[in-house]
Amino acid sequence: MKQVILTGDRPTGRLHVGHYAGSLRERVKLQNSGSFDEIYIMIADAQALTDNAEHPEKVRQNIMQVALDYLSCGIDPEKSTIFIQSMVPQLTELSFYYMNLVTVSRLQRNPTVKSEIQMRNFEASIPVGFFCYPISQAADITAFGATAVPAGEDQMPMIEQCREIVHKFNAVYGETLTEPQIILPENASCCRLPGIDGKAKMSKSLGNCIYLSDEPKEIERKVMSMFTDPNHIKVSDPGRVEGNPVFLYLDAFCEPEDFSQFLPEYSSLQELKEHYQRGGLGDIKVKRFLSQVLQSRLQPIYQRRKEWEQRLPEVYEMLYQGSMAARERAEQTLEAVRHAMKIDYFTQSSLLQ
Repeated sequence: MKQVILTGDRPTGRLHVGHYAGSLRERVKLQNSGSFDEIYIMIADAQALTDNAEHPEKVRQNIMQVALDYLSCGIDPEKSTIFIQSMVPQLTELSFYYMNLVTVSRLQRNPTVKSEIQMRNFEASIPVGFFCYPISQAADITAFGATAVPAGEDQMPMIEQCREIVHKFNAVYGETLTEPQIILPENASCCRLPGIDGKAKMSKSLGNCIYLSDEPKEIERKVMSMFTDPNHIKVSDPGRVEGNPVFLYLDAFCEPEDFSQFLPEYSSLQELKEHYQRGGLGDIKVKRFLSQVLQSRLQPIYQRRKEWEQRLPEVYEMLYQGSMAARERAEQTLEAVRHAMKIDYFTQSSLLQ
């Protein structure tokens, strides 16, 4: 069986360090591993429209921003097919068929859907398109025969629902669809970074993000404003590292060599944590170290983005060619689905059989 990756992001704005730590860094690693036959990376504009229907121009503008972030992070169009979701109409037809395999109560129980509805204040008026998000995502994944989906921990309920749809379809119509597995970041701290304000989730709408395209001075400003342990008032006070955003970010991004370069009085992150916990280490010093670490990690990404911004026609052509290739692959799955359901009516006179 071919080993295939499908992953992607909603173009609701520039991508941030949560995206990078949670999945982008892993995607680049997997892309370059040589372990996968095909890699599809989707800019999910149709899904973004489920809660931006009145502002499609925002989604349109952000498609190029996400593409630039992909390229600057190291996604290689020679190895990965980057495409725009709405340019692959087969995904819509697959979603339509899958809707008959999922109950309303099952969608209501999906933890990711419930949390997203709450975050967007949709409790009283949930758009149907948004409510059916897990079904649409299942269509995206199965259309390309994906065996693996690199994603953050918050996407686990969505992948599980996709697997349920695959099981149901194959049980009713015969073995047709491929069951995917989620690939989580190896570093557990990367699964879900909090916002710089300490909120549980980094979100563009909350304004608590550090973006991959932020300039070094902006990164420093945001890091120095980060929420820490509210009880760590004086330098001499013992501090808490569990749940402390500054230390969670260090867990996700800090490497052993960063200490010799930026903070030579410490030999490891564990030693830094222990000093903070017993008191005598101020937040400013830890934040300054985090700022240097982040700038070191993000500087190459920032530079590559500036280079790609001068080559926008090439980015546009890459998106077009990727979308056409994705459409061709999705059509193969759609034909197999229609055949399994016996609704390929005019294929080889099937109505006469």
